[in-house]
Amino acid sequence: MRVSQKLEYACRAMAQLAKQADAKTITRLDEIAQREDISSNFLVQILNDLRRSGLVSSKRGKLGGYLLAQKADEISLFDIVQSVEPNLLDDTTVSEGSSGSGVNKAWKKAGAVFSAHLKQTTLSTLIEDEDTPMFYI
Repeated sequence: MRVSQKLEYACRAMAQLAKQADAKTITRLDEIAQREDISSNFLVQILNDLRRSGLVSSKRGKLGGYLLAQKADEISLFDIVQSVEPNLLDDTTVSEGSSGSGVNKAWKKAGAVFSAHLKQTTLSTLIEDEDTPMFYI
């Protein structure tokens, strides 16, 4: 599956913000950019999209930065997709031709399953996987 760089970076930035356990800790843009190896110029555009969607709050000034506007377990990957790539889940299939209807149904079903999975996967889920210790033998 091919995900845009913008969406990938949005998910990674949101995961960084979710790691702030109290959800009140402001994280500076340059900290997120450095931890996730993302260009600050590109990241600020992404965070602005997320802020306009109500997923992120921002504070200006020397001590400014970003924080989640909601709890990590209330924000799903679906919410992030809708914020930065709203056309990703649009249905673009057509029902033309003798096989069009069957093909269209298959793609709609796949899209519905994909959307359901995105809605069930929260930021908490993403960062829980990282907290699991890795044991080597």
